[in-house]
Amino acid sequence: MVGDGHRRAGKALRDAQDEAGVPPGIWRGRGLDAVGLTAGDVVGERQAELLLGEGRHPDGDRIERERLQAGDDPAKARRASVLGRPIEHNRSPKTEKAKERRPWLGMDLVFRPPPTVHIAWALMGDEERRVLELCQDISVDKTLGWLGESVAQIRSGSGGKHRKPIRDGALIVAVFRHYESRAAESKPLLHDHAVVSIRARRPDDEGTWGNLSADTLLAHIVAADTLYLLFFMEEVSARLGWAWEPREVTPGRRPVMEIAGIDQRLIGWQSTRRQQIEEALFVLTAEYVEEHGHEPGERAAYYLGCRAADRTRPPKRKEPRPLSELRERWRESAIAKFGADVVDRLAQRARAAAAAVWARVRPVVDVVLAAVDVVAVVYVMRGTFKRHHLLAEARRYLSYVLRGQPHQPGLDETIVQTVVDDYTRPVGRGRKMTADLHALYPRDTDNQAVLRPLIRTRTAPLYARARQAAGALSARVYGLRRADLLDSLRTGGESGHALEQETDVAALEQTRATIEAVAKMAAKLQDGIRERAVAQDSRPKPAPPVPTPSHTPPPGVQQTPGRTPTGGLT
Repeated sequence: MVGDGHRRAGKALRDAQDEAGVPPGIWRGRGLDAVGLTAGDVVGERQAELLLGEGRHPDGDRIERERLQAGDDPAKARRASVLGRPIEHNRSPKTEKAKERRPWLGMDLVFRPPPTVHIAWALMGDEERRVLELCQDISVDKTLGWLGESVAQIRSGSGGKHRKPIRDGALIVAVFRHYESRAAESKPLLHDHAVVSIRARRPDDEGTWGNLSADTLLAHIVAADTLYLLFFMEEVSARLGWAWEPREVTPGRRPVMEIAGIDQRLIGWQSTRRQQIEEALFVLTAEYVEEHGHEPGERAAYYLGCRAADRTRPPKRKEPRPLSELRERWRESAIAKFGADVVDRLAQRARAAAAAVWARVRPVVDVVLAAVDVVAVVYVMRGTFKRHHLLAEARRYLSYVLRGQPHQPGLDETIVQTVVDDYTRPVGRGRKMTADLHALYPRDTDNQAVLRPLIRTRTAPLYARARQAAGALSARVYGLRRADLLDSLRTGGESGHALEQETDVAALEQTRATIEAVAKMAAKLQDGIRERAVAQDSRPKPAPPVPTPSHTPPPGVQQTPGRTPTGGLT
């Protein structure tokens, strides 16, 4: 509530926030009406203590006082201010495993944009700073709305095994904005801590209260991350006219989307914390390879990132500084290192770079090709998956293709539904699925060998293999559809006209050369596999490396705890 500073005992919260240079927290969410709050109201210290510390109504003191005046005994008066089950229930000796339980009344979702946004926000003028903060507000609100409407569920029954949607998608959230990173030398890091109350109303007529299903929210955290970044890119492009382009942070890993035209050297100046994590991660990865004999997969890399972040996490600073002083210091530091010309022309170069991006990139989304790309990437990286994995990848795809242009509402869900309907089959229980290779390769089972070696080999990073698989599949689908379209156009049939309306041929032609190049690489890999099978050489040979795609892949933001420069929601 006071940033990374420490509040002295007896000092009022608002005074401490002014001293720390951070704005007061504000209430957000559609559940505020139920507790007598309004969106945009300042979060009071006692309100937060009651709701997030005790699970009670934010105005619980007044409710308890009125019930006492009406003649209720103290226990009943206090119970009237509690939302749902009192936290004392978890401490009761009659509760199963009472000693192992701890009251849990909220979760902290951290929203942070990509590194170039921090640079623009810190070094550009006040107008750009205010617009970027507005884009942050809008994107956070939209993402929280999606979590409440489409994800959040109420637990009920023994052990919370029954789940139902919350009433009206109404979450109660306290949002606190911070300006700095944890680096030893203060660096700009615009980010919001959205503390979501676990209390929510059940979908019944009485409006009773219950607890959110934490595992449901956490399972969709990456999908929420990609949605937040998609919204943020669109808001920035609409209000400032900037465009976005992918930047490869780690070779073979998912690139991140950055503002086009921002000098890449400034990212190293801003992301000193990132450098510390990367150095620790390099050591941890080497230890993992030595122990297991192969590179870490997606899940192992996630936990290695957590360990690297924990190892390098510095203590919070005790010297708060206001934003105006911070911006002045950041600007002086950047000018001293890169010169006034680089800093003063940031906005001008961003606008010029945006014009160049829109001159060469045509933001057209073909649902079928998007579905093939999404299922190929998720299949290679996970094997089996659920719907929210597809949804996260579909939003990454839209971020890359659209580069900040607005997407049609529901387009991400349309892509996912196409994947589920046409290119997947169920696996086991728990709503898991996997890619249907027969649907991807109808009547052509030999070509499935393009995908299978990519699943087994560890000679290339996992995401590089996923991109190669997506390129090979997209090339095949594109080739078949283009051939059908040309045949239909020659005959003048209605089907050809309908297909022409459905698919923008000129836009697809733009990517034909790139996709065909990837397809040739995949064919070489397949030929090499067949030649080795025929040779039957008994001598052990190392597996040939899988060529890395030469094109820029449709990227998204990889959510790795501790890697603050990549941006997103954690």
